[in-house]
Amino acid sequence: MRSSVYSEGYSPTGGQSRSSYNLTVNPGGSSSGSAVAVANNVVPFALGTETDGSVINPAERNAVVGIKPTVGLTSRAGVVPESEHQDTVGTFARTVRDAVYALDAIYGIDRRDNYTSAQHGKTPLEGYVAALSNRTALRGARFGLPWNSFWTLADPEQQSTLLQLINLIQSAGATIINNTEITDYATLVSPNGWNWDYGTTRGRPNESEFTYVKVDFYNNLQSYLSELQNTTIRSVADVIRFNNEHPYAEGAEPNLNPAFASGQDLLLASNATGGVMNATYWQALHFCQNRTRTGIDDALNHPHAHSKLDALLVPPDVGQTYQIAAQAGYPMVTVPAGVHSKSGMPFGLALMGTAFGDLGIL
Repeated sequence: MRSSVYSEGYSPTGGQSRSSYNLTVNPGGSSSGSAVAVANNVVPFALGTETDGSVINPAERNAVVGIKPTVGLTSRAGVVPESEHQDTVGTFARTVRDAVYALDAIYGIDRRDNYTSAQHGKTPLEGYVAALSNRTALRGARFGLPWNSFWTLADPEQQSTLLQLINLIQSAGATIINNTEITDYATLVSPNGWNWDYGTTRGRPNESEFTYVKVDFYNNLQSYLSELQNTTIRSVADVIRFNNEHPYAEGAEPNLNPAFASGQDLLLASNATGGVMNATYWQALHFCQNRTRTGIDDALNHPHAHSKLDALLVPPDVGQTYQIAAQAGYPMVTVPAGVHSKSGMPFGLALMGTAFGDLGIL
């Protein structure tokens, strides 16, 4: 929530975080360092916050497991916020089991984050690790492929590799049902890549994720900063002022710092809202949340399937996959799947579920 054109994994203090698979391209973000550290065996697991892709994207681009929980499963108290409606703390590890051990340590109800109260009675009594199985869990499992919603947007090489994995999943006893589409995907899913302002692109800012996220950021960051004792920065305006005082290091204007090619345009857009939750804000929030939740739940209960599916299988290198899950506040898990022959960058296979259906996709 700083620049619309920027280098993922860059900070003025630490410089550019790089994927060891290809040092010349961005490692995915925004939880870049978490994924890179796990991929390079610096740490066995790491945490990251996702608003829209910031766990799933760097995990799949660094060949590690990434768990993005349902919003409200893990507390955001003390975490630098972006949007209370979509922020969720997830985990990275080299194996699903290690990532779930980390999840077990951080999930639960926290009085400092009222969103976590929604999980009451919806989590396993003995935790998520105790419920893990092995490949035999695939026997009888039922997965859907939202082919037109997402799969057609993946490049042919990824499609080929991922479909081979899906054949393996079938051979282990799972049932795969094709064309379990996200309802209204033609409206919800951008055909031209990840775009959190897709509603505005279509001429409807009251159907855009960015419309409410920029307001949430203004208000949520102010609340977060009000608790800090080691800084005088208290608002988005103060952050902008700091950047203006250090224009080259912080990329206050476009093209002053190549890592922030568009300057601080998103901070300026957030500041311009004044944190006002007007009618357009509420319309956009209602549209994005309700339509994506209905879309995913309809796909999981698709009439082709005859009974509810366990999860949707999607190609997470298609950013629109995690964008739809992010707007819904629903869980998603990515696991390593392959390495692209041209870029040398990894990509994953992901499972998408419904609210507090985290156990089912683990």
